[in-house]
Amino acid sequence: MWLRCSTLSKSKPILYFQSRDVVVPGDVIAQGDVEIETPSYVTKLEDGRVVANVMGLLNIEESGEKVKVSLIPLKGRYIPRPGDLVIGIVADAGLTAWFIDIRAPFPGVLNAADYLGRPFNPAVEDLRRYLDVGDVVIAKVAQFDRTRDPILTVQDKGLGKVVEGSLIEIEPSRVPRVIGRRRSMINMLQELTGCTIVVGNNGRILLKCPNPEVEAVAILAIKKIEAEAHTPGLTERVREFIIEEKIKRGLMSRGLG
Repeated sequence: MWLRCSTLSKSKPILYFQSRDVVVPGDVIAQGDVEIETPSYVTKLEDGRVVANVMGLLNIEESGEKVKVSLIPLKGRYIPRPGDLVIGIVADAGLTAWFIDIRAPFPGVLNAADYLGRPFNPAVEDLRRYLDVGDVVIAKVAQFDRTRDPILTVQDKGLGKVVEGSLIEIEPSRVPRVIGRRRSMINMLQELTGCTIVVGNNGRILLKCPNPEVEAVAILAIKKIEAEAHTPGLTERVREFIIEEKIKRGLMSRGLG
């Protein structure tokens, strides 16, 4: 049995699905020597079979004899990773830190010294003077290892308290589709709507749009991406959808898209 697997691993893997196919738990995706980029969602068994652990959208990259497999789950809670951009809502304030709802099983911790960029003395200052319950912040996950709550930071350009804009939520697993490969989808959304769009890895999206009508079009387009994330040709369909919505609402003339 060991010799059979060894021989198989030296040949090109057998693929049972195509890229962009939807798979469910237990589906055998491939057999043989493949590189797994999302080990939480895909498992390689001892006999060489590569099996899906969750329902998701399959991505297969082939380069010569090398094959990479990754899976984007269609459902699931947000699990923080260091470096993630998140949009959080202040849930509570302690003596020296705020506890931030980031749509994860654990609250994010934003220390006052990080937010203020200086030492903080709780004996003479009140945290709620700077951020109160319900306030929205854009932050990055600085540290997280499952042994403690994720530590957030706002010490970077574009991070901090949100003072304007509208907030919507989508499934965190759909975030890669809203952004697109090489940011193709998000760039198209911003170009056609004129909105500034910040997409958090935790599935919260902040929009700053020229007017409410354009904002409504942008929101509908994002919800369309969320609903059709598993389908091919999505970018072009969303482009056509935005143009048609703008025409219907009198925001542009037909033929000027």
